[in-house]
Amino acid sequence: MKILHVTCSPRGHSSESLRLSKNIIGCLLNNDPTATVINRVVAGDVLSQVDEPYATSQQSSADVSQEGSISRSEALIEELKSADVVVIGTPMHNFTVPAALKVWIDHIARVRRTFNVGPEGKTSLLRDRPVFIAVSSGGRFSGEHPRQPDFLTPYLKAVLGMIGLHDLTFFTVEGTAFGPETVAQARSKTDQALHAFFLTNAGGAFGAD
Repeated sequence: MKILHVTCSPRGHSSESLRLSKNIIGCLLNNDPTATVINRVVAGDVLSQVDEPYATSQQSSADVSQEGSISRSEALIEELKSADVVVIGTPMHNFTVPAALKVWIDHIARVRRTFNVGPEGKTSLLRDRPVFIAVSSGGRFSGEHPRQPDFLTPYLKAVLGMIGLHDLTFFTVEGTAFGPETVAQARSKTDQALHAFFLTNAGGAFGAD
């Protein structure tokens, strides 16, 4: 099993979303110790915004260039296609995904490679596989008393679904701005949910066709 681990937090190793996504990978490795992990860090300016030839190609019948963004996109798409399981660690920025993760999505959501456009709309080209999404947020956006909107979850469901990835599982650590005690409580709650999920699915062949 090959696991693609995508992280995008500007906080680096102190990131709560990185901690949670690593815990998810730990559970996956417990399930399959022979699995390999490919780490793809897209924080900061690691990925450039898509360029003009890429944008032109999106509305053309064929790619107008094989250089620049198209070349980087091709490598990232092949990396995604080769993965049996995807783990995404992301903070919530301004109610949605960080700019760095959006750039990665712009590279991998590409017409003729991961989706097509026809008379009936857009159709996916990738096979489905498990995608685990680890989300951290300074505020609370779920549960009985959310304090802020959540555009991250529906956006990721829509855009990943467009390319064929529908098997999404979200784990969240919320309220990180409210101090160490709140963070500890949120971590404990999420870790319990995480281990309960993998206990229920122990022995499952994640990513198997």
